[in-house]
Amino acid sequence: MAKLEQRNRGNREPDEGPTYDDNVVKVYRCSKVVKGGRRFSFAALVVVGDRNGRVSVGYGKANEVPSAVEKGRKQASRSLRPVRLQGSTIPHEVLGRFGSSRVLLLPAREGTGVIAGSSVRAVLELAGVGDCLTKVYGSTSPKNLVKATYQALLSLRDRQTVEKLRGVSIAG
Repeated sequence: MAKLEQRNRGNREPDEGPTYDDNVVKVYRCSKVVKGGRRFSFAALVVVGDRNGRVSVGYGKANEVPSAVEKGRKQASRSLRPVRLQGSTIPHEVLGRFGSSRVLLLPAREGTGVIAGSSVRAVLELAGVGDCLTKVYGSTSPKNLVKATYQALLSLRDRQTVEKLRGVSIAG
């Protein structure tokens, strides 16, 4: 029986997992001076999501750009987290903080679109947010903005969760 299972395992097609979109937000180049000149290494900030309420951020470092991007993509796809959405927007106003960056996310009406800079937009669109207004305060570093936006999305709660946590019913 074990031999039969082992034989069948070799003939099976590899399982195709769910497909995720990714976006390389920024590639960083670092150099170190060595005896023969400069040696460069690269780091890639990658956002991965399914455009349907799951998103994550990854940061990969390597000696070549494609390797750094692949490492970032793998790291992000391992830690996808669900985001609570209300239709195509977010359920309520939220402020995300990371480092000295602050990202304010505001729900918007249908058809507004994502009004945001490139770093914040990458996270919101891959999370599946179609309508949202944003404002950035403090540092505009892409690393901090992406992580602040990600943190803000993870702190969103829907009405049922808030009612359950507080032990009350919310009118509205």
